[in-house]
Amino acid sequence: MSLRLIKIALCLALAAFAFLVSFNNLTDYGSNLAFVQHVLAMDTTFPGNALRYRAISDEWLWHAAYWMIIGGEVLTFVLLLAGAWTLWQARHASGTGFDAAKIRVLTGCGVGFMVWFLGFMVIGGEWFVMWQSPQWNGQQAAFRFYMAILGVMIFVNQPDRDLSEQEVARKILSGSDKM
Repeated sequence: MSLRLIKIALCLALAAFAFLVSFNNLTDYGSNLAFVQHVLAMDTTFPGNALRYRAISDEWLWHAAYWMIIGGEVLTFVLLLAGAWTLWQARHASGTGFDAAKIRVLTGCGVGFMVWFLGFMVIGGEWFVMWQSPQWNGQQAAFRFYMAILGVMIFVNQPDRDLSEQEVARKILSGSDKM
């Protein structure tokens, strides 16, 4: 049971993170819009950068890209929160039942991975060469985010045994001969 509760707690921690990121982006829209603007405009990349033809200078596209990011963050939050709730409801289920309840969590982790890996590392980091900017480079933060998400996703996805099997294993490990 303790592993199941840990899985639920880790999902709630990720949901809290996604909520706070979403909340911050909505309540301080302008600060992070500036980040998106500079990355997409490529105005702080290396001088003479041959890839600047990719730059986007239309303000409405900056807003659209930012709303896509926020939407992905909110969706990550909702799926992880719903997934944690589903796991909580299935905490006494069989191993197969608990495993089946993981789909929302895994989907939430998948969406979060797409936001921070595809969005920030692939599109921002490589297509818009964000790595060249000394000021508007979010790759290190994105790396921390998607690696945490990936770690939780791998841990949660580990198959769960039936609770009776876990009890037997715990008794064996504790050296108890009274089963």
